[in-house]
Amino acid sequence: MPRLFRSCLGLLALAFALPSAAAPVLLISIDGLRPGDVLHAKERGLALPNLTRFLREGSYAEGVTGVLPTLTYPSHVTLLTGVSPSVHGVGGNLSFDPTNKNQLGWDWYASDIKVPTLWQAAHDAGLSTANVHWPVSVGAVGVDWNLPQIWRTGTDDDRKLLAALATPGLLPALEKDLGPYPQGINEELDGDQARARFAVELLTLHRPDFMTVYFASLDHEEHAKGPGTPDANRVLEQIDALVGEVAAAARRVHPDGVVAVVSDHGFAPVTQDVNLYAPFLKDGLVTLKDGAITDWQAAVWNDGGSAAIVLRDPSNEAVKARVQALLDRLRQDPAYGIAEILDRQQLLAKGGSDKASWFVVLKPGYELGVTLDAPLPAPSHYHGMHGYDPSRPDQRATLLIAGSGVPAGRDLGVVDMRDIAPTLAGYLGVTLPTAQGHALLAPKR
Repeated sequence: MPRLFRSCLGLLALAFALPSAAAPVLLISIDGLRPGDVLHAKERGLALPNLTRFLREGSYAEGVTGVLPTLTYPSHVTLLTGVSPSVHGVGGNLSFDPTNKNQLGWDWYASDIKVPTLWQAAHDAGLSTANVHWPVSVGAVGVDWNLPQIWRTGTDDDRKLLAALATPGLLPALEKDLGPYPQGINEELDGDQARARFAVELLTLHRPDFMTVYFASLDHEEHAKGPGTPDANRVLEQIDALVGEVAAAARRVHPDGVVAVVSDHGFAPVTQDVNLYAPFLKDGLVTLKDGAITDWQAAVWNDGGSAAIVLRDPSNEAVKARVQALLDRLRQDPAYGIAEILDRQQLLAKGGSDKASWFVVLKPGYELGVTLDAPLPAPSHYHGMHGYDPSRPDQRATLLIAGSGVPAGRDLGVVDMRDIAPTLAGYLGVTLPTAQGHALLAPKR
């Protein structure tokens, strides 16, 4: 067969294999990135050359209205599916565990996601996919090269666990040249810096058409020191450099690609812890023995700036009435800092988890405590928190997007987080038929 004819056949096969409007997409998440830190970087004294480049060369949102609750794990699933937690099934960071038997297990497992993701859509369209540390990515369907987010104790056994859950052979092959991959429990800057190196290597070696990368250290610092503090700002400036490195690698391997930077939520300063567990113990809705929960009829599912209230038996009208009466009393007590209590109908209307019967939203400055016996009042264990009502401006997340077919300098206004996945699907040339959102931009080819 003549060489020219064989080449034409190869090009024809490639044309049929890939979506006609496809552009490779790199999706980077910076946990806790407030949109104002990029939009007003100069005024805030921040040096963010790589992030502010998106404002000139691409399109951006003034803010992203997130989901209920405004937490990392539910938000990151929405970013990949375009649906609310009530639909995708991930309702909090921690798995619901009222008796604390799961040793503070987080919702790591992609099998909990009830709808298709961008990973699946891209893979089903014949595109290659990769992931570095994205939340809820263990066992993710459709990821060809996966370094999922997982940890248990932070000991060396966690390294074996990650190697077992990652794409077979991927981690040791990368570690030969890059050294040890950081522990999943490491949410500090050095962990992000190492993961950025692995992301660049994955891009260079495998050239995935769709890749997700997650950085955690800004959120870590904002919790510890507070949003907008000098320490948080220093970490953000270092993450900006990491974004530059990973985006540059993506542009080298895919000059016609698209790079998007997102975040999951904003941040608010806090000063006061609220022990919401104690009233449920006092009313006999939770049973405690030797400091451990042995039984429960209604449980508090901690969401930081809010809490879902879950009934063991939602059909038990007597217990439901007791909980309603308790919540009514707590709402009247200013010590609990309650801004609003949503009933189940209101909760589902706002897209919250269908496991809950009520949702308690706290006021600014208050956060849920983490121990059963904490006094009230008590100083906050963190200096920054999220998880509040997504309609609050300080809870808005970030969207920046640039690359092939993306309008330059376009302000998209305040957008819905559910619109991001359909937008990226449009650039990838794939579809997300279950998405509740719509594409914010139409790719131009």
